[in-house]
Amino acid sequence: MVFKKDLSLQKEWVELLYKLKEVTGKRPADLNAVLFLIGVQELGTGRKSFSKEEKQDLMHIAICKVLSLAGYYKLEGIDEEGWPHWILTKKLPAFDLIEQEKLLKIQIIQYFREEIGW
Repeated sequence: MVFKKDLSLQKEWVELLYKLKEVTGKRPADLNAVLFLIGVQELGTGRKSFSKEEKQDLMHIAICKVLSLAGYYKLEGIDEEGWPHWILTKKLPAFDLIEQEKLLKIQIIQYFREEIGW
């Protein structure tokens, strides 16, 4: 059974994807694509080519950033190459994959509201 809260989250998520399409010219395919975009935004270097490892690092930056809004991570600092580093400040809940995805989507929506002003 799908709950009203889940439907609301799904509606907000789809709206976010379409806003991202307006800005980037392409609708992100999935959660990972949105995390990658947030990571690039947080790194602040703009468009450029990234290695596979850098793409994974960008997604990690994004996860830490969006979860920092809920108090799970804190920015530790920026290294000499301009990459942010985060520390875990609160233990993450033991969620299954579906609940993890919901938490990330909720926090991503909050990120775009608070940090980007959408």
